[in-house]
Amino acid sequence: MIPVAEAEAMILDCVRPLDPTQDSEAVALSEASDRLLAQTVTSDRDFPYWDNSAMDGYAVRHADVAQATAAQPVTLEVASEIPAGKPATQALLPGQAARIFTGAVMPAGADTVVMQENTVRDGTTVKILAAPAVGQFVRRQGDFYQAGQPLLTPGIAVSPADVAVLATAQCSRLQVFRRLQVAIFSTGDELILPDQALQPGQIVDSNQYALTAFVRRLGAIPLPLGIIRDQPERIRAAIAQATSTADIVLSTGGVSVGEYDFIDQTIQELGGKIHLRKVAIKPGKPLTFATFERDGRHCLYFGIPGNPVSALATCYRFVQPALRKRSGLADHWGPLFVTARSRHDLRADGKRETYLWGQLQLVDGSFEFALASGQHNSGNLINLAQTSGFAVLPVGRTAIAAGDLVSVMQI
Repeated sequence: MIPVAEAEAMILDCVRPLDPTQDSEAVALSEASDRLLAQTVTSDRDFPYWDNSAMDGYAVRHADVAQATAAQPVTLEVASEIPAGKPATQALLPGQAARIFTGAVMPAGADTVVMQENTVRDGTTVKILAAPAVGQFVRRQGDFYQAGQPLLTPGIAVSPADVAVLATAQCSRLQVFRRLQVAIFSTGDELILPDQALQPGQIVDSNQYALTAFVRRLGAIPLPLGIIRDQPERIRAAIAQATSTADIVLSTGGVSVGEYDFIDQTIQELGGKIHLRKVAIKPGKPLTFATFERDGRHCLYFGIPGNPVSALATCYRFVQPALRKRSGLADHWGPLFVTARSRHDLRADGKRETYLWGQLQLVDGSFEFALASGQHNSGNLINLAQTSGFAVLPVGRTAIAAGDLVSVMQI
């Protein structure tokens, strides 16, 4: 069995990210949220676009008001008024001020803004009651961004804040990586769909629905292929179809050592290269990872165990990083681990890296982990509901006492 960290490294080393030239598309800014940028974004405008006021008050020449105090105010002529959205058409002369509002363009000749709380207006004049610092409350053109410089870089997920930046830069369309297509199918003669009548010995296929939701949440396009019966020719057809159309394939079941486990053999018959078969993790030991290279296409194949908890644990620990890297994300592919204080005793056999599921919560600035109640069995998906973290007990560790710290994989 391969250690967990080594397995993750092996998988990521095999992942080839999407090509920014061949695998990108143009989208409108309104559709860009959460998409991954495929090209550097620049703007031909400075930001701020021009010198403007950060405060309601009066634009002045600093030299005119440098000695102003409440006891000896400086009186200036109000030569103009500049509301936001209007150009400043009149230059400021010595001894003059311009009434100005937040965001309005600074007039030529002015270099400072005095906020209105430090002034007293008297008809066509204004008294300055305190000397401001030179340049106070003035946002200079290009202070935040200079035209032509990189604004956003490839491989980032466009956030709401990024959308605001792009709108400000008047970038109405941008190049993003296309969404990955992920084929999903379940294997097993015992499986039925949720809307079918359950007969003795049968099991409802929850994996296909869970993995579809998992893939969709990561921004990829799920391609559900249904339930494939334990017949070599059907499994062969499903794998051939999936690997020829999808970027990633997720199949559940058929990767152990039973008489009806045909996945590994079929992968090899179809030209796939198997990189690993077993990982020292609990749950999720029987994990097949393979790659297919056909006609310039690169496809990742994950043969995931059929038990529902094993399937999801495997996806969070191994599939998610691979999908993120394949999709064009620049970095931070792996799952996020945080340190939390356990509310319960945690136990493992110490033979494999063990993942115990439950709820991760932030309490008074620190993380706490509450173990899900009930049996921690790879077939018990009932207590998997509302899971937000997996506590990790490393190989050789058999117990963590309540109140002690534990590493938790956040999901």
